[in-house]
Amino acid sequence: MNTFIFAMNAIMPIVVLIGLGYLLKRMHFFDVHFFNLLNKYVFRIALPALLFYNVYKIEDFSEIKWGVVLFAVVVTLAFFSLGIVVVTLTVKPINQKGVMLQAITRSNFALIGIPLAQTLGGFEALVVVALLSAVSIPLANILSIVALSMFQRNELGERISLTKMMMNIIKNPLIIGVFTGLLFLLIRGFIPSVDGEKVFLLSRDVKFSIDAIQLISVTASPMALIALGGQFEISAVKELAFQITQGVLWRIVIVPGVALTLAYLFRDQISGMEYAFPALIALFGTPAAVSSAIMASEMGGDSRLAGQIVVWTTIFSMFTLYFTVVIFRMLGMF
Repeated sequence: MNTFIFAMNAIMPIVVLIGLGYLLKRMHFFDVHFFNLLNKYVFRIALPALLFYNVYKIEDFSEIKWGVVLFAVVVTLAFFSLGIVVVTLTVKPINQKGVMLQAITRSNFALIGIPLAQTLGGFEALVVVALLSAVSIPLANILSIVALSMFQRNELGERISLTKMMMNIIKNPLIIGVFTGLLFLLIRGFIPSVDGEKVFLLSRDVKFSIDAIQLISVTASPMALIALGGQFEISAVKELAFQITQGVLWRIVIVPGVALTLAYLFRDQISGMEYAFPALIALFGTPAAVSSAIMASEMGGDSRLAGQIVVWTTIFSMFTLYFTVVIFRMLGMF
C-alpha cells in the first residue's frame, strides 16, 4: 500500500495540472492561441533551461559503473530500431508514425523518474541517475527528433533529406540546452583549482546567472502540463483508441517489462547493477515524456495523439509502476 500511495503521489500532481489546463480551456479562461504560445515558450525557452540546469549541476562521475549506462543505451537503441519496424507495419498515418516511435523510446525520466529513483534507492541510486541523465536525456532528444523527422514530408510529399534531419537535430532547442550544459560541464572540468577550490565557477562567482536559469527551468514542467491539458480533446479518444492503446502498452508495459527482465537476467554480468534497478525503473518504466507532446506539436507530428499518449500513460503508470516496484523489491533488487 505504501508503494501504491507513493506512485499515486508522484503521478497525481501531473494529472491535476493537465486537468487544470483542460478546465481553463473549457471555461474560456485561455484560448487555443494562448496554449499554442505557451507550447512555444516551453519548447524554446523553459525546457532548454531545465535541461541545461540538470546537466550543469552534475557533480562527479568517478564512482559510476559504466556498464549500467552502456546497457541503458543499447536497450534504448534496440527498442528504437524495433519501433521503426513496428510503426512501419502497424501505423498508417504518416504524422502518427514518428509520434508512436517517440512514445516507445522516450520516458518521463526527469519529471517522475528521478524522484522515484531517489525514493527507491537513496544516494546510491542518485549517483547512477546522475550519469544516466547526462547520457539518456541527450540520446532521448536526438532519437525523438530523428523519429519525427524521418517521417516528415516536404511540400512535394517527399521525405526530408539526411542533411535536413541533421539540421533539425542541431537547431533543436532541447539539444542546444543539453549540449550547452555539457560544454559548460567540460569547461568546468578544465578550470584550475587552488587549495581544492576552482578558481572560477558560474554557480559561485556569477551565481545570479545560474539562479536565473533555475527560475526559468522550474516553469517548464507546470507550464508544459497546463499547455497539454489545454490542447487535450476527450473526443479524440474514440477516434485514436487503437493508437492510444498501442502507445500505452509499449511505453509502460512492453518496454519496461523487457528492459528490466534483461537487467535482472544480466545482473551478475553488468558492473554496478546491484545499485541500478531504481534508476532503470525510472528510465524505462515511467510514462511518456510531457516534452514529447510539445516536440510533436513543433515538428509537424500528430500533437493530438502525442498528448493522448502522455495523459493515458501517466494515469495508468500509477498501477504499472506499483507492480514493477513490488516485483523487483520481492526479488531483492533494492
